Amino acid sequence: MTEHSTNGRQPKGEQMPEESRLNGLAAFQTMMAFLEEDGWHPQRIEDKFVCRINFNGEHARIVCFAQIRVDLEQFFFYAVAPIKIPQAARPAVAEFLTRANYGLRIGNFELDFGDGEVRYKSALDFEGETLTPAWIKNAIYPAVDTLDRYMPGLMAVAFGNTPPAQAIEEIEGK
Repeated sequence: MTEHSTNGRQPKGEQMPEESRLNGLAAFQTMMAFLEEDGWHPQRIEDKFVCRINFNGEHARIVCFAQIRVDLEQFFFYAVAPIKIPQAARPAVAEFLTRANYGLRIGNFELDFGDGEVRYKSALDFEGETLTPAWIKNAIYPAVDTLDRYMPGLMAVAFGNTPPAQAIEEIEGK
């Protein structure tokens, strides 16, 4: 997972206020406790404020990553599709994901054109606030449910030559 910007926050190299770091560390503890109590069985990635979890959906087994950016007081949740998109199918899948993203209320799909990874991302900026289990729940469940809902269409576009608009119509019923 790469970070592309700080959303206008503190530039790299500057010291962050201790209270900000404490809030981010507390958020990580809250996240881990929620995931454990909610039955997700998080596996912390060593020396990072990230854990790996699995979700068994109706259409796919999804690997997920929950991350706290301690320095920025941000929570990220990534639900990663269990397939890599072949290079030849990436333009059609990009159209499919763009069509899927239109109108989504929480989170968005992302496609890595370099390696074909597809993921769904939810994020929260909790700067100066206490990250609560309810906020975490309201970010992660839509992510896994949405990726699972769109998996049949993703597969049909990537491997079955289904036109993106048709796949979206079949999923969304428009």
